[in-house]
Amino acid sequence: MAGMSQTLYTAVLWLVQFIAGAVGVAYVLHAVTYRKPRWRIAFGNWRKRGPPQWWLRAAGCSTDSTSLQERRLLLAGCGIRLEPAVYLASRRSLIFVCVISGGAAVAFGSFGMLSDVMLWKALPVIALPAVVVAFDKSLLDSFKRYRSDRIRRELIAVMNQLIYYMGSRLHLHGKLMRCMPYTRIIRGDFQLLLNEWYYDADKALLRFKERLGTSEGYSFAETMRSMRLHESDEVYRMLRDVLAEYKASIELAKAGRKETASYALFVLAGLPILYTFQIFLYPWVRESQKLFEVLKP
Repeated sequence: MAGMSQTLYTAVLWLVQFIAGAVGVAYVLHAVTYRKPRWRIAFGNWRKRGPPQWWLRAAGCSTDSTSLQERRLLLAGCGIRLEPAVYLASRRSLIFVCVISGGAAVAFGSFGMLSDVMLWKALPVIALPAVVVAFDKSLLDSFKRYRSDRIRRELIAVMNQLIYYMGSRLHLHGKLMRCMPYTRIIRGDFQLLLNEWYYDADKALLRFKERLGTSEGYSFAETMRSMRLHESDEVYRMLRDVLAEYKASIELAKAGRKETASYALFVLAGLPILYTFQIFLYPWVRESQKLFEVLKP
């Protein structure tokens, strides 16, 4: 009995020591490896405070200028959740840094501090970001048109389903829920719309069209607001009119793309003709010119 008590006491003692040692080792490892999320906290505080005003004033983005308004519309149309002033200030700051870096590289090369080979390798790397951000308006506009076309097609599918449910006793929220499988690019925003519907439908539709940032989203949200207030034949007739307008916009965009493609094909077809003239006809032209020069009195 005494031996069993001694064995039990020893086992309990070893168990307590093992637990204390494990807790101690875990605490030491946590203290060594854990770092405070100072960057995340700093970034969160920066988002609450907003960007520094001196930076916006230095970049010329503190006032509500035309460039700022254009970037606001483009970013909203592209679905980019970014403050337009921060984007424009970052763009101008990047161009300024690239220009200063390129000038410094050229100065180092002229004083012999940088070889010509390294200079020609460094200049394209420095100039590429500046060129990209210099043409950001065209890039954003192209992506906005592509996104608008995709959104237009998905809204057409949604409105076709709503017309199919015409006369059904389902609530508008239930009809929109059944239209969820026909969305892809707007599925996240559409899901948020449905989640916020019963809190405040008007504010949910307002936030939905602001998240889409396109004219199609605005017209769709206004049509849904009319359907929510009074679902009648006139509203469905208006829905069909909006649907016909979207289809006409798609056909117009297709015609524009075909016209652009025809111009591109015309240019590509002219390159072989120019090359043929240079290879086969240009020597004969030169020989004719020489012959006429010889025949001149």
